[in-house]
Amino acid sequence: MGSDMDETFDDEAEILTVTIGEEAPSRLDKALAAAVPEEASLSRSRLSRMIAEGAVSRDGVPVTDQKARVAAGEVYSLRLDPAEEIATLPEAIPLSVVWEDAELIVVDKPVGMVVHPAPGTPSGTLVNALLHHCGDTLSGIGGAKRPGIVHRIDKDTSGLLVVAKTDRAHHGLARQFEEHSVTRRYLAVVHGVPMASDPRLRGLRGVTMEAGGVIRIATNLARHRTDRQRQAVVWEEGRHAVTRVLVVEPFADQAALVECWLETGRTHQIRVHLSYAGHGLVGDQTYGGRRKVAGKVAGAEVANLFPRQALHAATLGFDHPVTGERLEFAAPLPGDMEGLVAALRGG
Repeated sequence: MGSDMDETFDDEAEILTVTIGEEAPSRLDKALAAAVPEEASLSRSRLSRMIAEGAVSRDGVPVTDQKARVAAGEVYSLRLDPAEEIATLPEAIPLSVVWEDAELIVVDKPVGMVVHPAPGTPSGTLVNALLHHCGDTLSGIGGAKRPGIVHRIDKDTSGLLVVAKTDRAHHGLARQFEEHSVTRRYLAVVHGVPMASDPRLRGLRGVTMEAGGVIRIATNLARHRTDRQRQAVVWEEGRHAVTRVLVVEPFADQAALVECWLETGRTHQIRVHLSYAGHGLVGDQTYGGRRKVAGKVAGAEVANLFPRQALHAATLGFDHPVTGERLEFAAPLPGDMEGLVAALRGG
């Protein structure tokens, strides 16, 4: 649904323009919730307020009924009022830089680092570190000297991120993410062993099997109805999400190291999809449930005490937004996940 809509996000004009696609939800608030890019951070409740306040218009006329019917081809403009300014200061925080040139930088983010400042985490973030590291090499994103964040990974997920240093790199990278041409592969340790031959998985809605034992999970994702900090699998609303999963190494029948790659990049996508499939991530306090690795298995104690979701953004590939060269990067597992895998192997 959301993936069938054309969407553009204009940072400088503070206007979000959405063209309704053929398979959009028929209600205005649901259609907009499915269409807006995640970078805008617009929840459905905020969209409802914007509609009521006259901040959503079609052909220059405000539309104030959130239940208004929409039709394919209609264009809506969303006026984004300026957010509260958060003073973001450069901080001398060590960074693991994998690649850097005048246009962009690729970093291997450590566990525990938030990507972007927010009211709860105004400092100690990747952006604070980049402001210090890049200094005067930032030529400006949207008229300001700041790094251009085009994708994020969770605080407790480690791994590769590309960040723009110039406006043209920012737009070029953002376009590739929108077109799903960026290669992103993750390594995760999950409960159980998600096998393509499992009849339970084969009977699960949205799950299909592909060549080579690859499991494809395709659902919509939206904010959880009662816990707004979580995402949930939905079918009639939300944004389309596709994850592929392949077992790299099983550990008895209790856990497995898996590779996941993203066709889309929604908030918490891998964590939600693997939980939906019955194979939540080891250490995931939000989506992993209370599942434990059986005590008889090597490494069970290490796995059951693992303090964060066992997820690492291991590879990243994209076309350089200026030169056109295809760039591919890889980051090894961090020490805590290396230790987890070694323990599960019985080492």
